[in-house]
Amino acid sequence: MLTKIEIRRHRHWLAGAILLISLGSLTGCDRDKPVAVTKAAPGPIPETPQRPGDPQAGYDVLVNRAVVTCGLPYDAYVAATEAETFDPASDYVLAGRRGRNAELPYALTAFTAESGVELVTSNCLGCHAAPLNGELVIGLGNEFLDFTADPVMAVEGAGAYVDTDAEAAEWQRWADRIGAIAPWSMTDTIGANPAQAITLALMAHRDPETLAWSDEPLLPPPSVEVLPASVPPWWNLGKKHAMFYNAEGRGDHVGYMMLASTTCTDSVAEAREIDAWFKDVRAYLATLEAPVYPYPVDAELAAEGERLFNRECSDCHGRYGERERYPNELVALDEVGTDPAMAEQAYRHTERFARWFNTSFYGRNAEAQPGLGYVAPPLDGVWATAPYLHNGAVPTLAALLDTRERPTYWRFESASPAYDQAALGWRHERLGQGREQFASLDEQKWVYDTSRRGYGNQGHDYGDLLDDQERRALLEYLKTL
Repeated sequence: MLTKIEIRRHRHWLAGAILLISLGSLTGCDRDKPVAVTKAAPGPIPETPQRPGDPQAGYDVLVNRAVVTCGLPYDAYVAATEAETFDPASDYVLAGRRGRNAELPYALTAFTAESGVELVTSNCLGCHAAPLNGELVIGLGNEFLDFTADPVMAVEGAGAYVDTDAEAAEWQRWADRIGAIAPWSMTDTIGANPAQAITLALMAHRDPETLAWSDEPLLPPPSVEVLPASVPPWWNLGKKHAMFYNAEGRGDHVGYMMLASTTCTDSVAEAREIDAWFKDVRAYLATLEAPVYPYPVDAELAAEGERLFNRECSDCHGRYGERERYPNELVALDEVGTDPAMAEQAYRHTERFARWFNTSFYGRNAEAQPGLGYVAPPLDGVWATAPYLHNGAVPTLAALLDTRERPTYWRFESASPAYDQAALGWRHERLGQGREQFASLDEQKWVYDTSRRGYGNQGHDYGDLLDDQERRALLEYLKTL
């Protein structure tokens, strides 16, 4: 006998399949001809064995080696920070940082270029580590990052502190790369992450076979409409057969994980060197565990919620505990009903960017397969990963389970808001109108406006079929994952 959520799921399945077929022509290809790049259909995502690696070595290289091999000369970095031209503010210390890295904020890494110039460059933890209860948690997506400023301004300002010709050459190389991708690295809302757009912009400037950089794009760049993305937690990587929301990222995960190197990696030989140690990073990330909910839990209510979850939610999100399993299910857009812009945009770009990836060094053991849907994610540590949906449009789990509670306009209570133990998410303010109510850009950038394209908070309305007691029980159980 079908449950009430399953009845809705089956009703939408055929409509989702029709949508998938109708959008097959969006790439501009003749559908009667063979398609060079495979597109993902809704349903289970098959597993691909991953290369073995050394988790301990992976942690060491994650916090000490640079995957982005261009940056700001160290002496200029020191002068710029002292003059407050460049602000990498961080109060958190990572264990195991060595040498110069021990002196730098956790989101920056020291690197010595072939020229002998010591550089300071960004690393993965800028987006993939965040404070939680006063501690820095590796693998927690940082939902409070500010990408609203033009990065060229900061780069140019720091360049004023460069002294020698060798330093100037290294700075110029870095500045040129940042300048080329700047339009795709900016959002206008705090927390909206532009990583996907940045990656596609970098691909447009690189020859896929040689990885040589071209100052002029070799492919038409992506749209400068940068859609928002919420950074998923790393601790679920070991369960996922596809890394990304739209089912891309199949095959060897390492090729996707090191795509940030396309900022500065100008040859296959250099990419191969990074790949050799990045498999250890992937092995380390697969060992991460979700943080434990630090507040009281009503065990009796949570047990009620577990029974409800296993009956109503486990088909897509899996089971937890002794009988743990995760189905890796790509759910069609028309079924899940969430904002379609991200999935549709990736699907339209398939013939340019998925083809680039598949023919490049990064895709030699993998294949990009975008789908018209979103993967129902593992829910380990879900209580800590607000805001919710792929675009971060829903501020709490309570609102995710009740569409009536989702604000059209909202903003975080502060730059470091308190955790809401009742609603499970960060405390926020519901607003009566959008950005126009604020005069300054500094205030406007904190407003999340769900009426905008790509920012929608609709869909995943399965919780609307539950009563208030069922929702309370389900929330209590989600605290335990």
